[in-house]
Amino acid sequence: MFVNTTRQGAAVDARGIGVEGPRGWAFRGIDISAEPGALIAVQGSSGSGRTCLLLALTGRMRITAGEATVAGLPLPKRIGTVRSRTAIAHVPGVVELEPALTVAEHLKEQALLGHRFQGLSASLPWGRRQKEATRARIDAALAVVGLDPASLVKGLRTAVRDLERIEALRLSVALGIMHGPQLLAVDDVDLKLSAAERAEAWELLRGVTRTGITVVAAGSEAPADAVLVRTTPAPAAADTAAADTAAADTIAAPAAKTPEAPAAEAPAAEAPAAEAPAAKPAAGKTPAADAPGAAGTGTESATHTGTDEEEAADAFAETGRA
Repeated sequence: MFVNTTRQGAAVDARGIGVEGPRGWAFRGIDISAEPGALIAVQGSSGSGRTCLLLALTGRMRITAGEATVAGLPLPKRIGTVRSRTAIAHVPGVVELEPALTVAEHLKEQALLGHRFQGLSASLPWGRRQKEATRARIDAALAVVGLDPASLVKGLRTAVRDLERIEALRLSVALGIMHGPQLLAVDDVDLKLSAAERAEAWELLRGVTRTGITVVAAGSEAPADAVLVRTTPAPAAADTAAADTAAADTIAAPAAKTPEAPAAEAPAAEAPAAEAPAAKPAAGKTPAADAPGAAGTGTESATHTGTDEEEAADAFAETGRA
């Protein structure tokens, strides 16, 4: 009674979908093909766009590339209808449990919201039949997710802050399925869970799919029996490609300039010709007193030639780096 069993789960079909924001691509190039009631596991590292993909498939974020349909409804054209037929759970910053509230308070609030969203009167007090139907819906949802109030420290009066992580996950999923969505998206399924608890979490979601609801869940590891979807950070891939191209250009540039080295060294061959005038004073016409000056001139010329050679080499090096 907790779900509308006459409504079939949502089939999901996506081809090359992506979401681009002001800071670049959250994800892109994602393909999905899943039948109604399937368990879809989104696997990827933190920051790879897992949460954005869940929000896009539930009509809570607009896709900007590719084509997708959920329950036969095209996205983003029918984004509002998709949102009304899907639910999300355990999504940090979007749908979270309130630590100070009790389990009972969360369940009652969700029941009230469900009546409002379905166009039913939410005014209190309710009639007897309404209360009985709500109670049955809550009990059935807790049964599907395996959350037994008797096992909690204070029963339904247990505050969320006192729940174990796996218990909090069960409560989040119970709230998500209470009003019978065709698709449920769950984020961070295995966050900070032990190996045994991760197995419990995925088994919990398999139980939800057995009611006919399609489940899309994000985690660091995916079970073998799920429809696997991998997300990769597109910006990082683009940066890597750019870095590889820049590295290739850096290596190729010096190689292209290497054949010009002999031409740049030509000034060094002219150094002996610059020293020829210094040999004439040694023949006798120039006073011996001028010899030191002549010798100094030769030294200066040699120094100047060496400087020219260094400058030519530096100029070549600068040309090579350009």
